[in-house]
Amino acid sequence: MKVLVTGYTGQLGHDVVQYGVKLGLNMVGIGSKDLDITNQSKVLDYVKKINPEAIIHCAAYTAVDKAEDNKDMCWEVNVEGTKNLALAAKDINAKFIYISTDYVFNGEGETPFKEKDKPNPVGYYGLTKYEGEKLVKQLLNKWFIVRISWVFGINGNNFVKTMLRLAESQTELNVVGDQIGSPTYTFDLAHLLIDMVQSEKYGTYHCSNEGFCSWAEFAKEIFSQANVGVKVNPISTEEYPTRVVRPKNSRMSKQKLVENGFTPLSNWQDAVKRYLRELINTEVK
Repeated sequence: MKVLVTGYTGQLGHDVVQYGVKLGLNMVGIGSKDLDITNQSKVLDYVKKINPEAIIHCAAYTAVDKAEDNKDMCWEVNVEGTKNLALAAKDINAKFIYISTDYVFNGEGETPFKEKDKPNPVGYYGLTKYEGEKLVKQLLNKWFIVRISWVFGINGNNFVKTMLRLAESQTELNVVGDQIGSPTYTFDLAHLLIDMVQSEKYGTYHCSNEGFCSWAEFAKEIFSQANVGVKVNPISTEEYPTRVVRPKNSRMSKQKLVENGFTPLSNWQDAVKRYLRELINTEVK
C-alpha cells in the first residue's frame, strides 16, 4: 500500500512514516518544502504523480495564539490546504485521514465530548480545523476524521520537552491545574492511524491515550518518572493568561474506536514512561 503523509517534519507525520515503513508499506512523507499544499494546481499534479492509495494529512498551522493575528495564513494552510488535498484524493479515489483537534469544541462542562457532538470552536485555530472537517465530509466518501489532543512525540517541541528543559534551571513551576484532557503520544497514535488507513471503517474518531489529567498532573508525572525534583504548583487558567482561551474541558470519548474494533491507546502514564525512554535512547545515539 502506498501512503502519502503530509507534515512529515512534525511530530505525528514523522512517526506515521516510520511505523508504516517498519510494516513494509510504501510511505511517502512530505513537508512544506516538498509541496506547498495551499497551491491547488501543484497539489493536484503532485498527488496524481505519486498516486497513493491513501493520504494521511498531518500538516497544519497549529500555533493557537499566533493564529489570531495570522488569520490568512492559518486559513490557507488549515482550510485551503485541506481542501486541495481532499480534491486530489477524490481525483485518484484515495482514502483520506484528516487530523483534527479537541479545539473544535468549546471546552465547557466536564463530560467527555462524543464524536457526534456538534463542534463549537471559540478560537480561530479551532474554527479553521472545523472548516477542514466539513470540507473533508463534503468532498469525499472514503474519509476518516481523527481528533487528537495534547500531542507529544520525539520529532519536535512539546509539553514534555518544555517541562524537562525548565527543570534544568528551576526547582518550582506554576502549571495550569484546571484544564483537563488526555495526552497523545504520537508513537501510539501512528500505530492506530496505520491500522485505520488499512481498513474501511470510515468516520469521525477521537484518539488519545487513555485517562484524563490536568496539565499540572501531567507535569508531576513527567518529573516523577524522570526522577527530577521539581515542585509543581497548580494554578488557574485565569492566573496564566494567553491570547486565546484554552479549553478547560478537553476530555473526549473514544467510544467509536472500541465500537469499530480498534485497539484503544494505552494509558497516558504508560505513554510518558515509554516516551522518556525513547528520549534517552535518542540522546544516546
